[in-house]
Amino acid sequence: MDSADLLEAVEQEQQTQLSRLGSSKSLYADTGGEMEATPILSAAADSAIAAAEAFEEWDDDVFADAAERARDQYDDILDELDEYERSDPPAAVSTLTETEGTVAQLGATVGWTLVTERKSTQSGGYFTGQAKPMIASTFRAFGDDYDEIRDAALAAIDEHCDSDAEYAEAKDAAVAVIEAAYDEYFETLKSLGMNPKPVC
Repeated sequence: MDSADLLEAVEQEQQTQLSRLGSSKSLYADTGGEMEATPILSAAADSAIAAAEAFEEWDDDVFADAAERARDQYDDILDELDEYERSDPPAAVSTLTETEGTVAQLGATVGWTLVTERKSTQSGGYFTGQAKPMIASTFRAFGDDYDEIRDAALAAIDEHCDSDAEYAEAKDAAVAVIEAAYDEYFETLKSLGMNPKPVC
């Protein structure tokens, strides 16, 4: 196994979860049903600053770069907010924060990028629809950050892992982050009286 196999396995295993986390319903859940600019920006800010703080606690160049990128995102988001009161981080970031061991942390970072990239795309789409191209462009630019963080984490996984068992540890950590995000999405939508699963 290598990191490419790991990424493919995670994306295949979590295909349904990732698809739903990249839907408009996910944005609805993140804002508690308040599909407006301030709640969307605030949710993104909560995620970015909590992720930055988690990465800053970890010892690897990959995490230092991720922390810097997440803080820059946080600053960019704050520039668009007239007022902001920090709230609890989303489940994906809480799970990321609780991960221990470099291999698992690298895997969790991969999972975090897969979740957060999809949510960011939805946020950008919202602002495109609201005729706010500058904010939409900001969120689109975040996509490059997630790609680069994920690529760096995958490369580091190859450097740190000497066995399939270690790759499995990284994969499990990535899946744990995605599943935490999905569980939060599912339960939040249920509490808002919505069906978390698409109706065919």
